[in-house]
Amino acid sequence: MSVLKVSRPRSVLVKELLTAADYIAGVQRKDGEIPWSRWGKTDIWDHVESAMGLTVGGYTEEAKKAYLWCVEKQLPDGSWCSSLWRGKPRRGWYKDANATAYIATGLLHYFMATGDVAFVERIWPTVVRAVDFVVGLQGPEGQIYWARNVDGSVDKKALLTGCCSIYLSLGCAIRLGELMGEHRMNWRDLRCRLKDAISSREDLFDPSTRRYAMDWYYPVLCAVLRGEAGRQRLEKGWDTFIIEGTGVRCVCDRPWITLAETSELVIALAAGGLRDLAEEVFGWIGNMRYKNGAYWTGFTLPDCRIFTKEKTTWTAASTLLAADMLYHITPASEIFSHSFWDQE
Repeated sequence: MSVLKVSRPRSVLVKELLTAADYIAGVQRKDGEIPWSRWGKTDIWDHVESAMGLTVGGYTEEAKKAYLWCVEKQLPDGSWCSSLWRGKPRRGWYKDANATAYIATGLLHYFMATGDVAFVERIWPTVVRAVDFVVGLQGPEGQIYWARNVDGSVDKKALLTGCCSIYLSLGCAIRLGELMGEHRMNWRDLRCRLKDAISSREDLFDPSTRRYAMDWYYPVLCAVLRGEAGRQRLEKGWDTFIIEGTGVRCVCDRPWITLAETSELVIALAAGGLRDLAEEVFGWIGNMRYKNGAYWTGFTLPDCRIFTKEKTTWTAASTLLAADMLYHITPASEIFSHSFWDQE
């Protein structure tokens, strides 16, 4: 399998990578919604991830439209429907804590790239409502419960990947609050307790997800584990999830390589100071894309059959965020850097 050679001139490499943003912009709907694909569903986490990809690609007005769509679709309690089809809730929807919190990560990312304080002021009330919703889902040991059902009941399952992402989002919300002159100590307390739970209470989290690669690298990606602790975690899971020269297994016991997970691992490696290894891994997936800028969602081994055929916007976004982390296309590349969070 051929791979993209990262030794080519940086300007050429970045230009090639940014075609992924062209693809996302082409899928975005007029009202700002970014579905999974042209005819796909929408969920708020992947919508925000795709907006971040637009920002990296220079589509800042389109990214603003995406965040304004979030404002329009936010529910009165601060959450969002877990799954929508052309802006309407799909059957079986619920209110996902991680997806709700991610608006803070997206908005801080946008601000770091653009310096647009006025836009932050406009979206800030939406972030406050979202984070306050998440506050209401913290369990007694610091974990964040997965979701609130439509009937108001809480699904008292804690997911490690989701809680790590929430930890990052809470940090972003706190930074935005400082920018807005608002210091919310309850958010800081929530984040500290969540970090303690992730770092020392593995028993609090659903064990069935440990076979997923995201549970392996997300504590590093989201800056819960830093320095030597982070590097040790990445080393420990390497042989379980990595196919050398190919990519990351989405699930450790399945022959399915996924490009979003591979790109996120690149971010985690670079965040932890392993930039050369991160660039090597990113090179493995460089040519796994379509002519329109979209990347494969994944492929199976050993036949190298593309699966699924859906050209997902969030996969394109993850490659853009990885590229930004490696090549510093925008100032927002620092949002995943452990050195950025060490300044807390």
